Amino acid sequence: MMTERFDCHHCEESLFGKKYILREESPYCIGCFEALYASTCEECGKPIGCDCKDLSYKDRHWHEACFHCSRCKSSLVDKPFAAKEDQLLCMDCYSHQYSSKCQECKETIMPGTRKMEYKDSSWHETCFICHRCQQPIGTKSFIPKDNQNFCVPCYEKQYALQCVQCKKPITTGGVTYREQPWHRECFVCTACKKPLSGQRFTSRDEFAYCLSCFCDLYAKKCAGCTNPISGLGGTKYISFEERQWHNDCFNCKKCSLSLVGRGFLTERDDILCPDCGKDI
Repeated sequence: MMTERFDCHHCEESLFGKKYILREESPYCIGCFEALYASTCEECGKPIGCDCKDLSYKDRHWHEACFHCSRCKSSLVDKPFAAKEDQLLCMDCYSHQYSSKCQECKETIMPGTRKMEYKDSSWHETCFICHRCQQPIGTKSFIPKDNQNFCVPCYEKQYALQCVQCKKPITTGGVTYREQPWHRECFVCTACKKPLSGQRFTSRDEFAYCLSCFCDLYAKKCAGCTNPISGLGGTKYISFEERQWHNDCFNCKKCSLSLVGRGFLTERDDILCPDCGKDI
């Protein structure tokens, strides 16, 4: 009676009485299997045989004895480790060489630990606190000052200027008028309440007014056109016996001749040139 042959799939030598390994349902003798499929150790460069543990990380393989820290050579088997530039490091060596130091407590910020970063400085999450109230800032807004960090409410209490109008802190922008701070939105015309920031304005009795309101309230009125004579921006005007005229309005009532720099006569509220005034 014939028995079916049981040979190595690669070298075809009989496997009866020998150790073998199945791969994809095909049997291989130990030698062929290691030559064809054994991984190469990253550390020593030798094949990882069937009688050895094959430790792998990201498609790289090591003998158990070769799986150690690149710096201190301590074994990494069943221990936490970190990878840096193709090197495996134990946590102590990684922390010593690469981890940040906390700006507050000066201790190492271990890999995997939550940390806060700002302008090349790092903190443990629990060390990143407001200098004034000592509460963790976390992901809330903060304001740095003099190498210290403040939560916004504490910064406003300690450093922010207060608007003379609403008495609330000025955290950004603002304007200064008569050496006093104002929010832009609080610095308005005393009369019409329109914002004055970035606009031309004037003042009277320490109150600020837009030019339109100031002219309406305080400027002299032209006896010719009755509009205000602001005097702002170099506007010239003529004054005579408590009456004022814009230069362009100082004309003869009858012939409209400009009387600026000329002699003139008055008839009640009117002004006349000498020719038109002959018949008075």
